[in-house]
Amino acid sequence: MKFVEFFQKKLAGVSSERGVALLIVLWIFIFLFVVAFDFSTGVREEATAAHRYSDDNQGYYLALAGFEHGLYEFLNQTPGRELQSVDKPKDIFDAGWRKASLGAGTYRVRLVDESSKINLNRADENLLRRIFSNLGVEEPLIGVLVDSIMDWRDQDDLHRSNGAEDDYYLSRTPSYTAKNGSFDSLEELLWVRGVTASLFYGYESSGSPDRDSPHVGLREIFSVDSPIDRVNLRTASAPVIHVLLGIPLEKCQAFVEERAKLGDKTLADLLPLLGIGSNEAALQMFIFTNPSIVTVEAEGYASESRQPRRVKGVIRAGGGNRGYELTRWVDREIGYPTDGQ
Repeated sequence: MKFVEFFQKKLAGVSSERGVALLIVLWIFIFLFVVAFDFSTGVREEATAAHRYSDDNQGYYLALAGFEHGLYEFLNQTPGRELQSVDKPKDIFDAGWRKASLGAGTYRVRLVDESSKINLNRADENLLRRIFSNLGVEEPLIGVLVDSIMDWRDQDDLHRSNGAEDDYYLSRTPSYTAKNGSFDSLEELLWVRGVTASLFYGYESSGSPDRDSPHVGLREIFSVDSPIDRVNLRTASAPVIHVLLGIPLEKCQAFVEERAKLGDKTLADLLPLLGIGSNEAALQMFIFTNPSIVTVEAEGYASESRQPRRVKGVIRAGGGNRGYELTRWVDREIGYPTDGQ
């Protein structure tokens, strides 16, 4: 009996030791699994970051190639005639975005004549009120927008009846002060009271071109780089003509399409398309001239990448020995407050 009891005790001890060893082995496997999972996750994240960095670099240089393409088109155009390259559109400012392939990637480029837009720093109170009214903005928001823009530009701290100065902007989060000077960039409008992302970009959210229910945005009609206080009718877009004259947007678009078909475009040829005569006061808002300051916008898409890399430069013709001057360069999108209420 004593032998049986002794043997049973031995078996119990061995079973207990095996159980402990099994638990230790299980814990070791769990530890190794966690380490391996963490390592594989880190490797995947680093690989994804490296891939994004590579795509971003490729997209950037593709965008630069697009920018140089647009710059070449602008510098080699002959006013009123075909470009030197026969495969280019007759009027580079009527062609919109143009796409081209380069290596395994692609780029898009377009040229925008700054004088085809309304000079934000020179627009007076009456013109601003007409613009917002034709955009469909209603009172009292029109009064808020007009007075706030005028207050932002003037050099005093006295706010208009519907405007805003430091006392208003310092109450915002984050707080800031009024500019009390000219707009240096169009995006400054997003800091002004009453200007929302929807109003600025023309979409319901932060300017994504995939949003529904698009409308004319302020960035499409205003400029801080226009060298004149009038609008160049030779290159003006349909939205700009719409907000200036109050003509339906569809008719303005038809005018732009017909303008592109004319060979030697003159002011006399264009006016009947708008339904205005050569002696009407509306002509005081326009000029007909060759562009001298343009914005070249370019997007680069690396192979299999859907996210573009964007660059933009403002070019003044006739500057320096090279025949142009780069007055502004935008390398990336810059974040601004999205609610100016």
